[in-house]
Amino acid sequence: MVRVTRMSWSPSLLRPPVLQPGDKVAILSPSWAGPGVFPHVQDLGLRRLREHLELEPVEYPTTRKIGATPRERAADVVAAFADPQISAIMASIGGDDQIKVLRYLDPAVLQANPKAFFGYSDNTNLLVYLWNLGIIGFHGGSTMVHLARPGHIHPTTLESMRRALFEPGQVELSPAVEMTDEDPSWEDSEALDVQMPMRPGPGWSWAGAQRAVTGPSWGGCLEILDLHLRAGRYLLAPAAYAGCVLLLETSEEMPGSDYVYRVLMGMGERGMLGQFAAVAVATPKAWDRAVGQSVAERTQFAADQRASILRALDEYNPGVPTVFGLDFGHTDPQIVIPHGASMTVDSINRTVTVTY
Repeated sequence: MVRVTRMSWSPSLLRPPVLQPGDKVAILSPSWAGPGVFPHVQDLGLRRLREHLELEPVEYPTTRKIGATPRERAADVVAAFADPQISAIMASIGGDDQIKVLRYLDPAVLQANPKAFFGYSDNTNLLVYLWNLGIIGFHGGSTMVHLARPGHIHPTTLESMRRALFEPGQVELSPAVEMTDEDPSWEDSEALDVQMPMRPGPGWSWAGAQRAVTGPSWGGCLEILDLHLRAGRYLLAPAAYAGCVLLLETSEEMPGSDYVYRVLMGMGERGMLGQFAAVAVATPKAWDRAVGQSVAERTQFAADQRASILRALDEYNPGVPTVFGLDFGHTDPQIVIPHGASMTVDSINRTVTVTY
């Protein structure tokens, strides 16, 4: 018997202002100063930001500063939010220590000057921080990875960025027809001229009860969520996540299925995992240049991860509608999706809708 239930949520987070062509966008490195290590990659991303999105990038003192301290990086974040000439903020790339930046931020400045923030991976830290302040962010988008994609910007990524920047409204997502989890060697400047080999997308798979759920999205990179579970400083009381849609994706570190299960077990024991009304999981990156995993090995990696997630959900949130195989993680194309805005996971009609 199919159980039909629709859970609704009244948006309470603030949607930052929409941009116009010609607006200035702060390009920051709140995590790793990749632009200072591979300037030719950053330069390509900035050029494409101007050409394809008609926006003017503005780099800050630590954008290319290798070894910038967390306090210095935080100062750039606060300055970008405070600057009335800046309309949005985009991270150049991820990293591994952004959580140390958060303590130096001024929440009053960020709340008084809400702006669209784009980032993924380690930038989950800032997305969680902004969510706590009541500001919608955007999971995805970076100058070095997505704008400087080898060959050309993927049309799917570009369209989702346009939606997030210029065109608020509801959009029904679609599975990627083709994808890749391979990446170029940035040491070779000519590698940026050729698109990485693509393969058929895995499509979506579904689990849990058949119902349609609408709620604010929350989450991001699993390894960063694990940091917050351990630190506890930036997580709210479990009830704050009641009715939300949990976003999960894993990084190029390719954590094993046992680790994925333990993170979700910790979330379950904290009382959080059972609060989510739906779960949306991205296709995991499962290829490493040093190993060169086969497609069969990558498919098995994704299957093992799926099993570990379902194991945790069955224990802590049985029957929660769950969709696997979305394209908002570390694979290509990456769909930029709102973090904190309304998202509908409909396992009856097998659709996913986000609100930009």
